[in-house]
Amino acid sequence: MGPAAVAVLIILCGAAAEARVPAGHLATRRRDSVPAGVGACALAVAPFGYPCEEHTVTTVDGYILSLQRIPRGRRASGGGGAGQPVLLQHGVLTDGMTWLLSSPEESLAYILADSGFDVWVANNRGTRWSSRHVSLDSSSRRYWDWSWDDLVVNDMPSLVDYIYSHTEQKPHFLGHSMGTLVALAAFSEGRTVDKLKSAALLTPVAYLSHMTTPLGILLAKAFVGELITILGVAEFNPVTPAVASLFKELCRHPGTNCYDLLTDFTGKNYCLNSSAVDVFLQYEPQPTSTKTMVHLAQTFRDGVLSKYDYVWPGVNVEKYGQPDPPAYNMSNIPAGFPLFLSYGGRDELADPGDVGRLLGDLRGHDPGRLTVQYLEQFAHADFVIGTCAKDYVYNHVVSFFNRFN
Repeated sequence: MGPAAVAVLIILCGAAAEARVPAGHLATRRRDSVPAGVGACALAVAPFGYPCEEHTVTTVDGYILSLQRIPRGRRASGGGGAGQPVLLQHGVLTDGMTWLLSSPEESLAYILADSGFDVWVANNRGTRWSSRHVSLDSSSRRYWDWSWDDLVVNDMPSLVDYIYSHTEQKPHFLGHSMGTLVALAAFSEGRTVDKLKSAALLTPVAYLSHMTTPLGILLAKAFVGELITILGVAEFNPVTPAVASLFKELCRHPGTNCYDLLTDFTGKNYCLNSSAVDVFLQYEPQPTSTKTMVHLAQTFRDGVLSKYDYVWPGVNVEKYGQPDPPAYNMSNIPAGFPLFLSYGGRDELADPGDVGRLLGDLRGHDPGRLTVQYLEQFAHADFVIGTCAKDYVYNHVVSFFNRFN
């Protein structure tokens, strides 16, 4: 069952494999031709005629994060001030390019900018434009010694503080998949809640126990620690031969369909066309830490949203003061904080059963501050690169943000 743990690879990442491409070919699919020194602004935003600024944010633990700012839409007056800021947070194994790859009529970042918002696009530590550190080299094991807990404690607060310091306004937050996981965990501990206007969570993830994909079922039976044993590396990079070979072995399992990976991982998407996925695969996937992948596997296996489990009780006691990792309690999210949750009936990662459990945790939330949208026909990738996401989701997001401006 060892290689089954690689099923974590696509968990929460939005969409990371083209439907018609065998999984074993993933390492050769990304045609990443980004020239050295070229950032997302020059690569993706400026060609559409939008103003764009490159920013960097240094976290308390020394990671230097890239942040792109689209202060206004294409038709806005250059002399006017920027609107209400919005921070966009992608999922695991992708980066901020997720929000910038489709046309201005289909990409959420451009839709928000054209709706009068000041858009800030985050890039997680370890990804293409956030691979620097004040003292560590990204080729070292120490650089990759972090899990998504560190995004909760360090990265998200640093990004929110930076945006506030530059705009003197509390930003809205929007996340997809693992971006929602980090936000929910932060909110449950009281982090950043008082510094945000609201949060919109697309395919919200706090629990993973209801996943129905064949790969998810394999993952449930996998030994969580073996990714480190098999790979022997701290960086989890999907385009490396080591991970590609794990894909090939996983594809031998009965019940997996490696010629329809997107559906097998995310559910049957409603409005995702092949050209959108092909563009996506020119720039994604991106690396993350192996520790983050193990942490996601723990979340799936245990059915509880907890901090990283070091397995040895003594190490947990040293880290947390108790033999088991502390749980994140979703019911601790302040009842008056405005939340917009949108999820799909065909999503086999952020399964409706797991979202229902999260909504149960939020049953004490102020009804006037909680908006829930359920789209029966949508799956995981529809929310971020679906061609019809604007009509079904993004227009509602804009209305929600305007309501709480």
